[in-house]
Amino acid sequence: MVKTWKYSEPTVLASASPRRKELLAEICECFEILPADIDESATKALTPRGLVRKLSKAKALSVAALKDSGEKTVIGADTVVYRRKIYGKPRNRAEAIEMLSALNGKTHHVFTGVTVIKGGRVRTFSVKSAVKFRKLASEETERYVDEYEPYDKAGAYAIQEGVVVQSYKGSYSNIVGLPLERLARILKNTEV
Repeated sequence: MVKTWKYSEPTVLASASPRRKELLAEICECFEILPADIDESATKALTPRGLVRKLSKAKALSVAALKDSGEKTVIGADTVVYRRKIYGKPRNRAEAIEMLSALNGKTHHVFTGVTVIKGGRVRTFSVKSAVKFRKLASEETERYVDEYEPYDKAGAYAIQEGVVVQSYKGSYSNIVGLPLERLARILKNTEV
Protein backbone atom coordinates (compact mmCIF):
# COMPACT_ATOMS: atom_id res chain seq x y z
CA MET A 1 0.00 0.00 0.00
CA VAL A 2 1.27 3.49 -0.89
CA LYS A 3 1.34 5.92 2.00
CA THR A 4 -0.29 9.26 1.26
CA TRP A 5 1.90 12.27 2.00
CA LYS A 6 0.95 14.34 5.05
CA TYR A 7 2.56 17.47 6.42
CA SER A 8 4.19 16.66 9.75
CA GLU A 9 5.42 20.02 11.11
CA PRO A 10 3.61 21.55 14.12
CA THR A 11 0.74 23.53 12.61
CA VAL A 12 -1.98 25.94 13.70
CA LEU A 13 -5.19 26.50 11.74
CA ALA A 14 -6.38 30.08 12.34
CA SER A 15 -10.02 29.17 11.75
CA ALA A 16 -12.99 27.80 13.68
CA SER A 17 -14.54 26.30 10.53
CA PRO A 18 -15.33 22.60 10.98
CA ARG A 19 -15.08 22.16 7.19
CA ARG A 20 -11.55 23.60 7.08
CA LYS A 21 -10.59 21.37 9.99
CA GLU A 22 -11.81 18.26 8.10
CA LEU A 23 -10.03 19.33 4.91
CA LEU A 24 -6.71 20.14 6.60
CA ALA A 25 -6.78 16.72 8.32
CA GLU A 26 -6.48 15.18 4.83
CA ILE A 27 -2.99 16.67 4.31
CA CYS A 28 -1.72 17.47 7.81
CA GLU A 29 -0.81 14.85 10.44
CA CYS A 30 -1.46 16.97 13.50
CA PHE A 31 -2.55 20.54 14.03
CA GLU A 32 -4.29 22.68 16.55
CA ILE A 33 -7.19 25.07 16.06
CA LEU A 34 -6.72 28.65 17.19
CA PRO A 35 -9.33 30.93 15.58
CA ALA A 36 -8.17 34.42 14.73
CA ASP A 37 -9.84 37.24 16.61
CA ILE A 38 -10.07 40.00 14.02
CA ASP A 39 -12.77 42.42 12.91
CA GLU A 40 -13.47 41.17 9.38
CA SER A 41 -15.88 44.03 8.66
CA ALA A 42 -13.01 46.52 8.91
CA THR A 43 -11.20 44.93 5.94
CA LYS A 44 -12.02 46.40 2.53
CA ALA A 45 -10.83 45.52 -0.98
CA LEU A 46 -11.80 46.35 -4.56
CA THR A 47 -12.16 42.72 -5.63
CA PRO A 48 -13.29 39.46 -4.00
CA ARG A 49 -9.82 38.02 -4.64
CA GLY A 50 -8.23 41.00 -2.91
CA LEU A 51 -10.61 40.71 0.04
CA VAL A 52 -9.96 37.02 0.76
CA ARG A 53 -6.22 37.53 0.44
CA LYS A 54 -6.27 40.42 2.92
CA LEU A 55 -8.51 38.56 5.38
CA SER A 56 -6.51 35.32 5.25
CA LYS A 57 -3.30 37.28 5.87
CA ALA A 58 -4.81 39.24 8.76
CA LYS A 59 -6.04 36.01 10.37
CA ALA A 60 -2.70 34.21 9.97
CA LEU A 61 -0.65 37.17 11.21
CA SER A 62 -2.97 37.62 14.20
CA VAL A 63 -2.50 34.00 15.29
CA ALA A 64 1.23 33.91 14.44
CA ALA A 65 1.76 36.89 16.76
CA LEU A 66 0.47 34.90 19.73
CA LYS A 67 3.07 33.48 22.09
CA ASP A 68 1.60 29.96 21.79
CA SER A 69 2.23 29.85 18.03
CA GLY A 70 6.02 30.01 18.38
CA GLU A 71 7.75 28.32 15.44
CA LYS A 72 4.65 26.54 14.19
CA THR A 73 3.29 26.78 10.66
CA VAL A 74 0.20 29.00 10.75
CA ILE A 75 -2.55 28.74 8.13
CA GLY A 76 -5.23 31.42 7.77
CA ALA A 77 -8.08 31.25 5.24
CA ASP A 78 -11.16 33.16 4.14
CA THR A 79 -13.85 32.33 1.57
CA VAL A 80 -16.44 34.49 -0.21
CA VAL A 81 -19.01 33.90 -2.90
CA TYR A 82 -19.22 36.43 -5.74
CA ARG A 83 -21.93 37.18 -8.29
CA ARG A 84 -22.12 40.88 -9.09
CA LYS A 85 -21.37 41.47 -5.41
CA ILE A 86 -19.61 39.71 -2.54
CA TYR A 87 -21.65 37.32 -0.41
CA GLY A 88 -20.26 36.44 2.98
CA LYS A 89 -22.10 34.58 5.72
CA PRO A 90 -25.80 35.39 6.19
CA ARG A 91 -26.74 36.95 9.53
CA ASN A 92 -30.28 35.57 9.63
CA ARG A 93 -32.92 33.52 7.79
CA ALA A 94 -34.09 36.40 5.59
CA GLU A 95 -30.54 37.18 4.47
CA ALA A 96 -29.86 33.49 3.74
CA ILE A 97 -33.01 33.26 1.57
CA GLU A 98 -32.04 36.50 -0.18
CA MET A 99 -28.55 35.17 -0.99
CA LEU A 100 -29.79 31.82 -2.25
CA SER A 101 -32.45 33.54 -4.37
CA ALA A 102 -29.81 35.79 -5.96
CA LEU A 103 -27.69 32.72 -6.86
CA ASN A 104 -30.66 30.57 -7.90
CA GLY A 105 -30.15 28.94 -11.32
CA LYS A 106 -27.04 31.03 -11.99
CA THR A 107 -23.29 30.62 -12.05
CA HIS A 108 -21.18 32.38 -9.43
CA HIS A 109 -17.57 32.22 -8.26
CA VAL A 110 -16.07 31.09 -4.97
CA PHE A 111 -12.81 32.73 -3.90
CA THR A 112 -10.69 31.41 -1.07
CA GLY A 113 -7.60 33.22 0.14
CA VAL A 114 -4.98 31.32 2.12
CA THR A 115 -1.94 32.60 3.98
CA VAL A 116 0.79 30.27 5.22
CA ILE A 117 3.37 31.55 7.69
CA LYS A 118 6.28 29.16 7.99
CA GLY A 119 9.76 29.92 9.31
CA GLY A 120 9.18 33.67 9.15
CA ARG A 121 8.10 33.52 5.53
CA VAL A 122 4.57 34.67 4.61
CA ARG A 123 2.90 33.20 1.50
CA THR A 124 -0.56 34.37 0.44
CA PHE A 125 -2.50 32.98 -2.50
CA SER A 126 -6.08 32.70 -3.68
CA VAL A 127 -8.05 30.20 -5.73
CA LYS A 128 -11.21 30.78 -7.79
CA SER A 129 -13.81 28.13 -8.69
CA ALA A 130 -17.11 28.41 -10.58
CA VAL A 131 -20.38 27.01 -9.23
CA LYS A 132 -23.73 26.69 -11.00
CA PHE A 133 -26.86 26.45 -8.87
CA ARG A 134 -29.87 24.32 -9.68
CA LYS A 135 -33.09 26.21 -10.32
CA LEU A 136 -34.96 26.10 -7.00
CA ALA A 137 -38.57 26.94 -6.27
CA SER A 138 -38.97 29.47 -3.45
CA GLU A 139 -40.33 26.71 -1.18
CA GLU A 140 -37.18 24.63 -1.81
CA THR A 141 -35.00 27.60 -0.90
CA GLU A 142 -36.90 28.17 2.34
CA ARG A 143 -36.83 24.47 3.21
CA TYR A 144 -33.07 24.37 2.56
CA VAL A 145 -32.46 27.29 4.92
CA ASP A 146 -34.70 25.79 7.61
CA GLU A 147 -33.16 22.32 7.34
CA TYR A 148 -29.46 23.18 6.90
CA GLU A 149 -29.28 26.52 8.77
CA PRO A 150 -26.42 27.79 6.57
CA TYR A 151 -25.54 30.81 8.71
CA ASP A 152 -21.84 29.95 8.99
CA LYS A 153 -21.35 29.46 5.24
CA ALA A 154 -20.37 32.02 2.61
CA GLY A 155 -23.25 32.41 0.16
CA ALA A 156 -25.56 30.53 2.57
CA TYR A 157 -24.83 27.05 1.21
CA ALA A 158 -22.40 24.15 1.31
CA ILE A 159 -21.54 22.19 -1.85
CA GLN A 160 -20.93 19.00 0.14
CA GLU A 161 -24.62 18.79 1.05
CA GLY A 162 -25.43 18.05 -2.60
CA VAL A 163 -28.70 19.99 -2.53
CA VAL A 164 -28.42 23.33 -4.35
CA VAL A 165 -25.39 22.90 -6.64
CA GLN A 166 -25.90 21.64 -10.19
CA SER A 167 -22.24 21.66 -11.29
CA TYR A 168 -18.86 23.23 -10.62
CA LYS A 169 -15.51 23.89 -12.30
CA GLY A 170 -12.24 24.11 -10.46
CA SER A 171 -11.17 22.97 -7.03
CA TYR A 172 -13.90 21.25 -5.00
CA SER A 173 -11.97 21.76 -1.75
CA ASN A 174 -11.72 25.47 -2.57
CA ILE A 175 -15.51 25.66 -2.73
CA VAL A 176 -15.71 23.90 0.66
CA GLY A 177 -13.25 26.45 2.07
CA LEU A 178 -9.60 25.35 1.76
CA PRO A 179 -7.91 24.65 -1.62
CA LEU A 180 -5.90 21.58 -0.67
CA GLU A 181 -4.14 21.07 -3.99
CA ARG A 182 -2.33 24.41 -3.87
CA LEU A 183 -1.86 24.38 -0.10
CA ALA A 184 -0.19 20.95 -0.23
CA ARG A 185 2.30 22.18 -2.86
CA ILE A 186 3.26 25.10 -0.64
CA LEU A 187 3.60 22.95 2.47
CA LYS A 188 5.75 20.47 0.50
CA ASN A 189 7.90 23.41 -0.69
CA THR A 190 7.33 22.41 -4.30
CA GLU A 191 5.75 25.77 -5.18
CA VAL A 192 8.09 28.73 -4.87
